[in-house]
Amino acid sequence: MKQFLIPQEGQFFKANLHCHSTISDGALTPAEMKAAYQKRGYSVICYTDHDILVPHPELTEDGFLALYGVEYAVTENTGGEEVPFDRRKTCHICLIALDPDYTVQPCFNRSWYYDHLEDKSVVRYDKSLPEYVYTYTPECINDIIQTARDKGYFVTYNHPAWSLEGYQIYSQYHGMHAMEICNYGCIMEGYHDYNPEVYDEMLRNGEKIFCIATDDNHNGYPMDSPYCDSFGGFTMIKAEKLDYHTITDALLKGNFYASQGPEIYSLYVENNKIHIRTSDAKRIVFTTGIRHGFCQYPLAGGYVNEAEFELREDDGYVRVTVFDENGKPANTNAYFTEDILQ
Repeated sequence: MKQFLIPQEGQFFKANLHCHSTISDGALTPAEMKAAYQKRGYSVICYTDHDILVPHPELTEDGFLALYGVEYAVTENTGGEEVPFDRRKTCHICLIALDPDYTVQPCFNRSWYYDHLEDKSVVRYDKSLPEYVYTYTPECINDIIQTARDKGYFVTYNHPAWSLEGYQIYSQYHGMHAMEICNYGCIMEGYHDYNPEVYDEMLRNGEKIFCIATDDNHNGYPMDSPYCDSFGGFTMIKAEKLDYHTITDALLKGNFYASQGPEIYSLYVENNKIHIRTSDAKRIVFTTGIRHGFCQYPLAGGYVNEAEFELREDDGYVRVTVFDENGKPANTNAYFTEDILQ
C-alpha cells in the first residue's frame, strides 16, 4: 500500500513565504508585489515585513491568497562598542499567522520600522504587556520561537549564511517549524544561502523540521534585471483549495516541497522503498541521516524523471533533492524512518 508523503489529492500552489514591501525596506507596495508574482504563476504570498505584522486581507481574491506574517531580527549586542552592523551576528525568524484572526504581534518591540510607520494603527500588540526586549542569546530566541508557536504562528529560521551564524550557534535553537534551505535574495547578494548542509545538521541534531525556499525579496532592481531578487526560490504547497486555513494546515503538515526550478509530482513510500516522480532532471539524490544514500542519473543520456531508494530503519531520516539541467535543485522535506516505516 502506498503511503503518500506529499498528498496524492489536491493541487500545488506556488508560494513566496518571505518578502519585504514598502512597509519596511522593500521597493514595491504589497499590491505591486502581488501583481508581479501573480504574473509569474504564484498563488500565495506571505508578507513578512521587518518587525511589524501588517495584514493585507484586501489583497486576497479568487486565485490569490495573502498570508499574514512578520520577520523578527535579534542582533548581537556589541556591549556599547561601535561595531559596524555587517560584522554582527544576527538571527532572523519569520512568523506566519496560522489563522487570519492571529494578528496581535506575539513579541512586540518598538523598532525603527514601527517608529517610521506612517499609520501605526495597523499594528496590533498587547498594550498590557511590556515591550519584548531582544537579547542575542539562545534563551531569548528560543523563547520567541515558543511564544510565537503558542500564539498560533508557523516559525521559520532564515538565511544562516547572511546572518553569520554557524553550527555552534544555530544548533542551540529549538522548536522552529522550518528553515530556509534556500534564500534566493541572499544568494543574489553573493551569500551561500542554499543551505542543505545546515538542514542536515539541524536534522541530525534532533530537530524534526521542514525546509522551505523563499525569495526574501526587496526588489531594489527591475524585474528584468539579472540582479532581480524575485522568483528564484519558491515553496510548492499541496492542498485541496486555496483558502487561508487549508493552506496553513498544509504548512503545518509539511505538505509541500522547496524549489529553485524543478517540479516534484509525487512522493510516496511502498514496501519500504521511497519513490519520487519529477520533471526532467539530470540527477535525483537520496540523503539520509547516516552514510547511506543514492544518486539516480539518466541511464542513457537525456533526463531522469523518477527514482526509488530502499530505506533502512537506521537511516534516521530520508530527504530527496532533484537537480535540473541548469543545476537548480528542488528539495523535499525530511521524513523520519520511525514515522514512515511500518
